[in-house]
Amino acid sequence: MNSDVLGPSSSAPSMQAAGRAAARQLRWIFVCLLLVTFLAALDQIIVATALPTIVGELGGLEHMSWVVIAYTLAMAVAMPVYGKLGDVFGRKRLFVAAITLFLIGSALCGFSQNLWQLIGFRALQGLGGAGLLVGGQAIVADVVPPRDRGKFLGPIGSVFGLATVISPLIGGALTDAASWRWIFWLNLPLGAIALGIAVLALHLPRRRRETPLDIWGIAVLTVTTSCIVLVFAWGGTEYAWTSTTMVVLIAVAIIGSAVFALVERRAVDPLIPLSMLANRTVVIAIGLSLVIGAGLFGVISYIPSYAQMVYATGATAAGMLLLPLTAGIMLTNISAGILISRYGRYKIFPVVGTVVAGGAMLLLATMTATTPIWLLAVYLTVLGMGVGMFMQVAMVAVQNAVPAGSVGTATSTVTFFREIGVTIGAAVIGGAFGSRLAGRLPETLPAGLDTAHLTPEVAGALPADLRDSVSLAYTDALVPLFGCIALLFAVGFGLALLLPEHELSRAKSGRDAAA
Repeated sequence: MNSDVLGPSSSAPSMQAAGRAAARQLRWIFVCLLLVTFLAALDQIIVATALPTIVGELGGLEHMSWVVIAYTLAMAVAMPVYGKLGDVFGRKRLFVAAITLFLIGSALCGFSQNLWQLIGFRALQGLGGAGLLVGGQAIVADVVPPRDRGKFLGPIGSVFGLATVISPLIGGALTDAASWRWIFWLNLPLGAIALGIAVLALHLPRRRRETPLDIWGIAVLTVTTSCIVLVFAWGGTEYAWTSTTMVVLIAVAIIGSAVFALVERRAVDPLIPLSMLANRTVVIAIGLSLVIGAGLFGVISYIPSYAQMVYATGATAAGMLLLPLTAGIMLTNISAGILISRYGRYKIFPVVGTVVAGGAMLLLATMTATTPIWLLAVYLTVLGMGVGMFMQVAMVAVQNAVPAGSVGTATSTVTFFREIGVTIGAAVIGGAFGSRLAGRLPETLPAGLDTAHLTPEVAGALPADLRDSVSLAYTDALVPLFGCIALLFAVGFGLALLLPEHELSRAKSGRDAAA
């Protein structure tokens, strides 16, 4: 009888100790995921403010855009592959390999001796970065129950937004203070910490492969995705839309999409199961991810340039103008995660968030060249609050709506489409902005000065009347495009209304069956 009484009570301290150890391990994992998310997001556009300096040192002006495209393209292509391999082989080894690949690519980027080396190493860096984003979010699904994931994915989403909007500021500051090479070497100490935590603290089950890898699916998706990215990156800028190059790229993208569907239908273990695309939650989450990627990056890619040319700010001050946007994202992203975990409801956040974000875009579309800069900061704060409400909700919904064995695949699919949205948004808005600007800049610019050489420093040195004309041209070229992005968020609102809301489980794995 004494043993019966003492047995359970004597085991209580050990159970409490095990619980504390598990909590500490989860905290370390969370730190690791925050670090890798920060690094992967940071390097998407950190080179933007340093490109003139990089090209001036390495040469290759005509290929400058590939420094950015190489990273984004490699990330987009690799994301579905990481998701599938994680589901098949287990995530720890793949995650560690992705961090290592990212660090190697970062180091080599910093040692580049010509532009083509830098482009190649940026692609290598992007292959690792894809694993950081996809692996990190899928690992959350492995170690945290669906109902509690909002508390983890919210801060991770906030870090993603923070890194995205401050990356031009960091890139410009490092270029001015040291060298553009430190843009890449900055990753090494932070990445080494994340790698050490992943190796020591991350304990996930290993999986044994029982079906053949979908090689054909990977190959077709790689070609098709590359063509889609190039269509939006080159269309109307590098090549005319009616040129042979663009016609071929568009044709291959369309045919490749059809072939991919056929390949996946016949694959034993498809890269992206077509049955997953029959899940309404997954399809709507993909749509919301496209809206987030295109809408957010369509703004942050060009606001710093707008601030420099209209308000005559320096590069550092222009980068700081994005901080209110970051504050808004972090405030509502973290708050939404806490509320989702407390009440188990998530649909309301994308519904309200898309309305707020769309309203902010309409406010931005009302700006003139005389709008005070503090009011622009207010509008950006409202935009951040709207986007932050639903930035990670799509991922929570998807991970709760698919079987546990498909969480990685579903996560990578949603993230993949967000990256496609990023590319489309930045490319389309950028192409329209550039075309409109070329037709609006004053014809009275000094002889020998064309739009390609109209830097903020040159514009600031112009006579007052010409300076005002340049400011007005930038406003007329960019501001109306914000109204188009408002329409994009209106589409997101319609999608949010259609998003199914299922009960969030408290078990660590996903749903036992697709909803």
